[in-house]
Amino acid sequence: MAATTELSLLLLLLCLLGNGASATVFTLQNRCSYTVWPGTLSGNGVAVLGEGGFLLAPGSSVQLTAPPGWSGRFWARTGCTFDESGNGKCVTGDCGNLKCIGGGAPPVTLVEFTIATASTDKDFYDVSLVDGYNVGMGVKATGGTGDCQYAGCVADLNGNCPAELQVTDLGSVVACKSACAAFNAPEFCCTGDHSTPQTCSPTHYSEMFKTACPTAYSYAYDDASSTCTCSGSDYLIAFCPSALS
Repeated sequence: MAATTELSLLLLLLCLLGNGASATVFTLQNRCSYTVWPGTLSGNGVAVLGEGGFLLAPGSSVQLTAPPGWSGRFWARTGCTFDESGNGKCVTGDCGNLKCIGGGAPPVTLVEFTIATASTDKDFYDVSLVDGYNVGMGVKATGGTGDCQYAGCVADLNGNCPAELQVTDLGSVVACKSACAAFNAPEFCCTGDHSTPQTCSPTHYSEMFKTACPTAYSYAYDDASSTCTCSGSDYLIAFCPSALS
């Protein structure tokens, strides 16, 4: 029985080595002039990275390791206040606690990943403005093969946000809503009679986002120019990535 168990373990190890599966390292870097509180969410119920959320001071970075097959998202929270138990709230991107259980409240800039189960397969990633914008974000693949495009939104959309989309705090614009969040209409949300790529076209609001941030999702069906792929890569995720390209 012991020999059978050892053989099974050896075969499993050889299988893992054979498919080239390895962990993916995400480096989250705060290039903003202010503190952000990154939030993390696992999309497949495993490997909650960074315990769901943490503080990241200006100029600092942290590395998080994800297993093969991981999927999830990262975002920045701003203007947060938490007590010693982690209870509190944020002005933007709030998730109800220091360590997020759910996603960030819109409007919020998101970076989304689906990591391959083998090094020969592709990772998929994007930066999305579908839920609006609060902080600039950029993703740079490192050490991978394939297209490995840069994805992100370097522009400060808060400074050019139309009045009808603005979220303000203490007199300053701190986030820019999506048109869907602002107006809750099918043509902006791609719902109802506008629930397919053929019936949900870009609007002047999504085109404004796309012009400012060409490599970010601007609305629900903006796949062609916004979904990026890479194989066997680690990823640098920068908040306020004005110098990253």
